[in-house]
This record gives sequence, C-alpha cells and structure tokens, in this order.
Amino acid sequence: MNDLKFALRQLRKSPAFTVTALATVAICLGANLAIFAVINSILLRPLPFPQSDRLVTIFNTYPKAGVENDGSSITNYYERRGNIPAFSSLSMYMERAETVGDPGSMQQEEIVRISPEFFTTLGVSPAIGRNFTDEETDPHKNVIILTDAFWRQRFNSDPNILGRDTRINGIPRKIVGVLPPTFRFLSSEARVFLPIKSGMEERGPKARHSGGDTHMIARLKPGATMVEAQSQIDAHNAAVEEDNPEAKMMTEAGFRSLVKPLHAEHVRSIRPTLLLMQAGVFFLLLIGAVNLVNLLLIRASGRAKEMAIRRSMGASRAHVVRQVMIETVLLTFVGGLLGLAVGAWGIRLLEVLGANRLPLGAHIAFDGWLASIGLVGSVVLGVVIAMPIAWFNLRSQLANALQSESRTGTISRAAQRLRHGFIVAQIALAFVLLAGAALLGLSLKKAMAVSPGFRPDHVLTAECTVSWDLQRERVGIVDRLLESIHQQPGIAATGTITNIPLSGDSGKTAVTPKGYVPPPGQSVHGHYSYAVHGEYFSALGIDLREGRFLTSADSHRAERVCVVDEDLARRYWPNGGALGQRIALGDEKDDAQLFTVVGVVGAVKQAALTEAQGQGAVYLPYAYRDNESIFIVTRTSQRPEAFAETLRKLVRAAHPALAVDNIRSMDTRIADSLITRRSPALLAGIFAGVALLLAAIGTYGVLSYAVAQRTREIGIRMALGAQREQIGAQFLSLGLRLLAAGTILGWIGAWLAGRAMQSVLFDVPALPVATLLGVALVMSVVSLIACLIPTRRAAKVDPVEALRAE
Repeated sequence: MNDLKFALRQLRKSPAFTVTALATVAICLGANLAIFAVINSILLRPLPFPQSDRLVTIFNTYPKAGVENDGSSITNYYERRGNIPAFSSLSMYMERAETVGDPGSMQQEEIVRISPEFFTTLGVSPAIGRNFTDEETDPHKNVIILTDAFWRQRFNSDPNILGRDTRINGIPRKIVGVLPPTFRFLSSEARVFLPIKSGMEERGPKARHSGGDTHMIARLKPGATMVEAQSQIDAHNAAVEEDNPEAKMMTEAGFRSLVKPLHAEHVRSIRPTLLLMQAGVFFLLLIGAVNLVNLLLIRASGRAKEMAIRRSMGASRAHVVRQVMIETVLLTFVGGLLGLAVGAWGIRLLEVLGANRLPLGAHIAFDGWLASIGLVGSVVLGVVIAMPIAWFNLRSQLANALQSESRTGTISRAAQRLRHGFIVAQIALAFVLLAGAALLGLSLKKAMAVSPGFRPDHVLTAECTVSWDLQRERVGIVDRLLESIHQQPGIAATGTITNIPLSGDSGKTAVTPKGYVPPPGQSVHGHYSYAVHGEYFSALGIDLREGRFLTSADSHRAERVCVVDEDLARRYWPNGGALGQRIALGDEKDDAQLFTVVGVVGAVKQAALTEAQGQGAVYLPYAYRDNESIFIVTRTSQRPEAFAETLRKLVRAAHPALAVDNIRSMDTRIADSLITRRSPALLAGIFAGVALLLAAIGTYGVLSYAVAQRTREIGIRMALGAQREQIGAQFLSLGLRLLAAGTILGWIGAWLAGRAMQSVLFDVPALPVATLLGVALVMSVVSLIACLIPTRRAAKVDPVEALRAE
C-alpha cells in the first residue's frame, strides 16, 4: 500500500508527463478495443445457434464460366436431402423483398423463404407454434412464421396468434409459428419467413444448375468432417450428372459444389479488411508503448540519483523492481480505464462510418467481456513497459549515478543506445502505418476515379415490389407508373430494371450466341442478365454505341429482342457485327426462344466499381422476366432526394398493392458501395496521424533530454570557443541519424505491408515509389520540426549560466 501511495505522489508531481502518458495509453488502447469489438462480433464470436461450428453452406461454382458462387438450386436440395451421410440436416433459403399488409397500405419487407428443415438445421425452435411441413411447400398452401419483433409490433403480442392471418403479396397467410426474441439469421433483417414453394419442373434435372437466389445450409453429423462432406457431395454430383446431356459443358465450366463453414463464408469478403485494421491499431499500440517507454526512461534518468540513494540505503533489487512495476502498471491501468471510454466512443464512430452495415455488423457491441480484455491488456502493457525501466534502474552503477546526477553530466552509452533504439523503432513503425494509410487512400482514390459506365448525377432510384398475384398485369402497371412519373415537372427520363448497378446482387446467366462454339479448354460463359422497361438507359445515362435502346414497346411486341453491352459484343464479335445476332440464355435450344440483338450500349460496373473489365451484360424487355422486385430509375433536373415523396405517392397511385422502399440517389449508391474502402482509409489516416504525433513527441522528448543532460558540457565547449552553429548542428545531426535509420527500416516494413495488403488494394502496386517518397517527406518534415526545437535550445545555451548552475 505504501508503494502505491508513493507511486501516486510521484505521478502527481509530474502532471505534464502523467497527462501525456495517460492520453497515449487511452488513445492507443481505446482504438484497439474499438476495432477488436468489430472483429470479435464479426469474425470471432460464434453464430448464435447451437454448435454453430457444425453449420456449413454448399454452393455451386463455375470458375471457367466466370461464375464463382451461383448458390444452389431447388433440384440440388431435393436430390441431396437424405443422401449425404455427413449431414444430419439439410435445408435451403432465399432472401427477397416482398409486400406486407393490405392493399393501399402495402409496405416492402425483407422476407426469407425457407425449406421445412431450415430452423431444425440451425438448431432453433419456434417459441410459439411449429415449423413448416413438407406439405406446406405446395403452391396452394399459404402459411407463415413470424419473428418476435413482428409479432409484437403488428399483433401486439397476441398470445392467441396461431391461426390468424396476415397478408403477404396480397395473399392471406395463416400464422403457424413465432420465433424466439433473440433469433436473427446472419445479417438478414427479415421479420417474416415463408416456405419455398416449387413444382415438379423446378425440382427436375433440367433445373439442377438454376441456382442464383437460393442458398443451401447443412449441419454436420457429430464426428463428420467437412472433408468427408465435400467428398460425398463430389461423389453425389458425379452420380446425378451421369445422365445429364449437358454434363460435358458443366465439366468445361469447372462445375463443382463447394462445402464451406457458414460463418467463415458469410464474412469472407470483409475478413482481409478487418484484419488489416486490427494490424494497423496494433502498430499504433506498439508506437504508443515505445513512446511511453522512452518517456519513462527519460523520467528514470532524472530519478537515477533517487534510486541510487535508495539502493545505497539498503533497498533490495526486488523492491526497486516492485516500485517500478507498481508505478507503471498504475499508469497504464488508469489509462486503460480512460481507454474504455475511448473504445466505446470509437465503436459509435465506427457505426457512423458504416460498420453496422457489414456482415454481422448489427451484433457489434461494447460489453463487459470486451471491457475486461481492455483492463487486462492495460495491466499486461504496464508489465511489459516496466521491464526496460527496471533493467535501466538496476543496471546503473551507484557511484556513477550519484556523481552523474549531482553534476548534471552525461549519461551512460547503454542508456543512450536504448533510447535511440526506441526512437528508431518508433519512426519505423510510424512510417509503416503512414505508408499503409497512404496505400489505402491511393486505392480509394483510384476506385473513385473509375467510371461506372453511366452518369449518376441527378438520378433517383427506388426499389419497387410487384407481388406475384400482379405478375400477369405487371407490364401494364409499370407502363402507367412510368407515364405518371414522366408527367411530373423536371423529369427528363424514367425507366425500370430488375437489378440496379451496385445493388450488391450480381447473379449471372449463361449466354450463348447462336452458332457459337467455345474454343478448346473454354466453356460457355456467364454474364449479367437484366430486364428493362421505359427509358432506363437514358435515365441512368448509359451511352448507346450502335443500334437502338430497348423501350416499353418492346415488351408488347412478339419479336424477341435484346441489347448487349460493349464487353459482351467485343467478346463474341470482336470485329463488329453484333447487331442482328441471336443469343440464347441458359440452356435454351429452341430457335423461337432466342433474342435478336438490336443495340449495343456502354459497359456498366454492375457488382462493384473495382470489378474486372469484360464481365458482359444482356438487357431484355421487362415482359420476359417475372421478377418481384424492380428498380425505378428517374433522371430529374432537381435534387434527386426532393422527388422521393412524390415518387412514393405515384407508386401507390399506380396500384394499391405496390410497395416502394430503398429510395436513394445514384450518387449515394456509389458512395455506399465504397464504404468498405472509404472507412478503412479514413480510420488508417486517423491512426497514422496519431502515430505521427507520437513519433514527433518521442523524438522531441529524447533530444530535449539530451540537451538538458549535456547543458554543462555545452557550456564548457562554448566557453572554449565552440560556435553556436556547431552545437546546434551536433544535435540536429543526431536527430537526422535517428530519422534516417527509422526511415530505412520503415521502407522495408512498408514494402512488406504493401505486399500483405494487395488483396484489399485496387490498382496499387506493393511498392509505389512516389507514394512512399511522399510518406518519407511527411515523416522528415514532422521529425525535423521535433528536432529543431531542442536543437535551437542547445544553440542558445549561455555558458556562464550553464557553469554557474553547476
């Protein structure tokens, strides 16, 4: 207790040092806690299902056809169910937006359609009622399971809810179950679950490779492994494909069904970025720790006489170590408490930056477990930092310490080398962190400079749900809707498409021009395929290369026509001549079902601004696609958001069963698509700025102390004729040597970091020389400023005053 009180007194005696140290620990530890909270919630914490590590997902891939993940088909589900020994349960699901409510008050809701074993596979049972049955997958059965939130909001927690009806897509559905309050499926915001309905044709062999929107999950039996499951899936595929006339084409496409852990696959896209962010804040913590060690070494040098006297009076080595440990751990523990507040604030900042929109991002929270990690981490940090301080105190010779401190003379070379080594390490770490931030910023800049293939300014988009019971009259309804929109003042063009660019949904369809035979070793390729209506191309600002655009009239003609983009045209007709060519979608063989190309438009970035060139797209008239969801695209002369409420009213006026939501300008959609690049770049910039500040503080502290320790020597040299410029140059030379050593190590570290970051960078080499030269310039300027202040002080030492002080 006495040691603790003494440590508190010592810290109170040096308020500037204490505040600096506490701020360093709080910022560095808090930043690590905030990023770790995201990593813990998304990557580390198991999914909230029993034995979630046994849940897997199975999806079809056709890599040689350009389709990496095509989900699983309904046929796959019925063929595999009960036939894969490694699975105790197999199920499937599909997510889509559908309409909920009565006509006139329809709302768009995210809905998940599932197979009967879905909740059993997850290990979840309804809190009220039951699961779906096989009989309820019949198209004529209409049942529904609600989430707890939907039950409470729409039905006021009615305990007699079972058997009541609610309308989905205008059809009454009988409620058969309510899920537990804590249930949430992955990142889905769905509050309603319906059975996947299918007929015999959709379950047959011809539909085996028609995946896309449907996804399969399974639970491994106890003792079964993913390797066994993969082997059994491969064998099963080989068996069912034996009688498939398209088996050769599928083999050429590289077809395989992959078995992957459900959790890992769900967060696969964001994992590299999160790990990069954690590495960045860990570097920041290292820089903070090195900075703190330097400050404590300087402080220990100033207290060398005190320690020498205590040891000369009988204090044991253990007592000295204990005192150092208590003082340092107390400092880092209090800093850790402050770091908890910084971490909680950091999580709120991350939410503002869009972390809650990441996969499983809704689960991010600052809880007691995270706080305990932070406090334990602060204690460990204190112990680690205390070690070099204790070594310094124990290594000092008593006589030298007493003599040195009484005359304010020079310090030992070992202490100098230790402090200088820490400064070099600090500069190198800061250089790496600053270089990483620069690489992310350059990557973001290049991504933002990519042309999306359309003009996003003054464009408003909205997602509209056309329920299944309206599919026969959908073309007429959309015609009326577009006409009413076009009559509004300031509207230049309006149209619809079944999937807007950068929506996150980027499924592909096999496209085969008539008479096309893939070259040896290649296969039929998958391309984007959408249906458009009205003036979609003009509304979005897509350029026409040749021929004509599709219009609403094409949905009313018997002639089957389409438009392709320039990437697809270049792939199949490199010498031109796309107009008039006929193409088949999927496995269509009937000539009467082929589409004639009537136009070629500019290529559009569909999945992401950073996607590879040459993806290719086919646009069909709306009449040939019966999607429930369409996107309304409107070009206005006013601010797009100002037209949003008018658009809502026009949609409801077109038909009371329509629902509209997800209303955003196209500029906003582009910005949102870059969130996984913009947020890391911004955070890395903040971390780099803090690291730069800490490096400057460390350099300044060491050189200032060097000047203070050698004041007497400086006075003597100046009394003997040394010029002020010589004195200043000596200390400036020391700072430059430290900067040079740190920069050289930093260049090596930056090159290694650049190579490690390639998976998250866009069009940026591992060693962009111009960028790293800019980083070196920034580091040099900041370090020189930190060097010049103590250098100037050394040059202004008055020899008379320096010698009089002795």
